[in-house]
Amino acid sequence: MSLDIPVLRSALSQHYDLTPNPELAESMSDIYQRMSRVVSPVDWVLYAPYVKAINELKAKRNAVILGHNYMTPEIFHGISDFVGDSLQLAIKATEVEADVIVQCGVHFMAETSKILSPSKTVLMPDMEAGCSLAELITAEGVEEMRRRYPGAPVVSYVNTTAEVKAASDICCTSSNAAQIVGAMESDTVIMTPDQYLAQNVARDVPHKNVVWWEGSCIVHEQYSAQDLRDFREWNPGTRLIAHPECPPDVVAEADFSGSTSGILKYVTDEKPEKALLITECSMASNIADELPEVEFVGPCNMCPYMKKITLEKVLWSLHSMEGQVEVEAEMAAKARHAVQAMIDLSRKLGI
Repeated sequence: MSLDIPVLRSALSQHYDLTPNPELAESMSDIYQRMSRVVSPVDWVLYAPYVKAINELKAKRNAVILGHNYMTPEIFHGISDFVGDSLQLAIKATEVEADVIVQCGVHFMAETSKILSPSKTVLMPDMEAGCSLAELITAEGVEEMRRRYPGAPVVSYVNTTAEVKAASDICCTSSNAAQIVGAMESDTVIMTPDQYLAQNVARDVPHKNVVWWEGSCIVHEQYSAQDLRDFREWNPGTRLIAHPECPPDVVAEADFSGSTSGILKYVTDEKPEKALLITECSMASNIADELPEVEFVGPCNMCPYMKKITLEKVLWSLHSMEGQVEVEAEMAAKARHAVQAMIDLSRKLGI
């Protein structure tokens, strides 16, 4: 159900002072310094009352806020208790003594948090924050692949719905996909739903016959190898860093390819003078202030689903406790098995 923003806004104004306040913004300068390179002082004056209200309310609710790497800086730095990729966040949520989890990301991430923390209340600030990639595969699609490749194990990306995880043998992330696929006993391995991640994995594990579902991410599929060649010509010396959801020729053209956590580690360790992150826009914005010696340059593509999550919607979800995510018990148990199988195998492999 779509949120009625005028009604939401009117209701919040009756309980919280959300008027732009320069004095309040100044008093919260310690928070602002984490994002001052990418958030203007004028915008911070607008954001500060929301950040204050959210941080106070989450303490009252015994809540934690999980902020994905693709969230905007005011969410990532202003209100998030834990930040990272989807699986890192879901695992972290199992380790904290909180009654409520607010998922600042997209819907499959909230499902994963609920799967791993079934006793906790998981809130999704906007139920329409879906994922183009996750929505391209269903449990029926998984069964279709099993019929085409009898006996082959199904390795599904964590960027999938609970029903797809439940229909799979094991999950993977972009950082451990090659190792997970390489450890499967079968010669043929099915990967869903990202064809480009699968093709990049196939290059890294040539001893496996990797077959895939033909899905892709609307952010990462937009990049082309020619884009990278053009940018390298126009901006010599810039380090090009690609996410493995990009097409293989884009990954081949890049100087480095890795998951969001891998990208962060690479930039932090290497500290290139200039860097182009070939992934979602906010990734660079969220690490810019931590790495002042690195100039992050465009272009970038924005995820319209991630950007559905705003401070206003987060405050409303905590205030109203609306947007609770539920996963049917039997499905959750099967999905949890696939996620746990990945966690256990990763530990066994030492990754």
